[in-house]
Amino acid sequence: MLRGLWRLTWLEIRIFLREPLGVFGTVVAPVLLFLALGRLLGRRVRATDLAAPDVTRDLPVVVAMLVAVSAILSLVAIMAIYREGGILKRLRATPLRPATILTAHVLVKLLFSTITLALMALAGRRFVPAGAGAPWLPFGLAVVFTVACVLSIGFVIASVVPTARFAQPLGALVLYPMLGLSGLFVPIELLPPALRIVAKVLPFTPAVSLLRGVWHGEAWGSHLGDVAVLALVFALSVALASRVFRWE
Repeated sequence: MLRGLWRLTWLEIRIFLREPLGVFGTVVAPVLLFLALGRLLGRRVRATDLAAPDVTRDLPVVVAMLVAVSAILSLVAIMAIYREGGILKRLRATPLRPATILTAHVLVKLLFSTITLALMALAGRRFVPAGAGAPWLPFGLAVVFTVACVLSIGFVIASVVPTARFAQPLGALVLYPMLGLSGLFVPIELLPPALRIVAKVLPFTPAVSLLRGVWHGEAWGSHLGDVAVLALVFALSVALASRVFRWE
C-alpha cells in the first residue's frame, strides 16, 4: 500500500507542477503577498508592538489561512475535474484502496503548503523586519495540522459539486464567509449576536485561534480546545465524505 501511495503521490506532484498558474497561486502568490504587506507594514510597526493593528501582528496568520483556503479550493477543483473526466472511476478500478487515492491528494497539498510556509519563513528573516525571531517551527507545525484538518472539508464539498465548472465558485461560496467570520479580520465579540453564534461553530474559528496563539508565543497546551475541535472536524468530515463521496 505504501508503495502505491508513494507512486500516486509522486504522479500527482508531477501533474501539479505542469500547471504554472496552479503553482503560482498556491506557492508564489502567498509569499509575494506576505512580502508586500510585510514590507509595507513593517516600516511602521513591529509584530510585537501591542499597539499595532491586528492585520499587522497577524499577517503570517492571514497568509496561512489563505494558503489553507487555496489548498481546499484546489482539492475541490481537482476532484471535480477527475470525476468529470472519468479519472476517479478508473483509479477506483485499480488495486489501490480509496483511502490511498484520497490520501495522495492530501499529501500533495500538505507538501506545497509546507513549501509555501518555508519560503515565507525565509522571506520573513531576510526581507521583513517583523519576521525576525518569529516562532516559525511551532507555527509551521500548527499550519500543517490546520491544513490537514480543514482539507477534509474539501472532500465534503467535492462530494456535492456537480461539475468542475462549479467547483471553485461553490467552494469559495462556502469557505470565504467562514474565513470572514473566523475572527481573523473582525473580533468575534464585535459581531452581531446571531453571527457570533454562527462564528463559534465554524471550523475556521478554532483554526485562527490556534494559529494566532502559536504565532504570538503561546504553547499548544493552551489551545487544546482548538486542537480537539479541529480533530473533530476532521473526523466528522472524513466520515461524511466516505458516505457521500461520488467516484463517478
